[in-house]
Amino acid sequence: MKILVVDDEQDIKTLFEQRFRREIRAGSFSFVFCFSGEEAMQYLGEHPSEAILILSDINMPGMSGLDLLQRIREKSPQPPPVIMMITAYGNPEKQAEAMRLGANDFLEKPIDFTSLKQKLMHLT
Repeated sequence: MKILVVDDEQDIKTLFEQRFRREIRAGSFSFVFCFSGEEAMQYLGEHPSEAILILSDINMPGMSGLDLLQRIREKSPQPPPVIMMITAYGNPEKQAEAMRLGANDFLEKPIDFTSLKQKLMHLT
């Protein structure tokens, strides 16, 4: 399963690579990392229908995760990707907005990687 992770924090790449080391080695998951919404849109434009799952931070400079979510849903490839939104804040308004815009799930930072792995296994 190809997973696109969108977060402006550069250390997220190392964190995911450490937490999913076994799954990456086994070929169960492959990750692509973009560090802005704009970069993610460019990646998706160049690789249509490659990303099966998108994990996106909500609070990013420039294009926010909510803006990214809305653009992806407007231009969604077939089949549309599963999109999980991530935020460092337990903000019910942002969560409601993300769900209204078409988010499939919502995660809070710090990410519970055990729970995330279980969710990902159900998608495969």
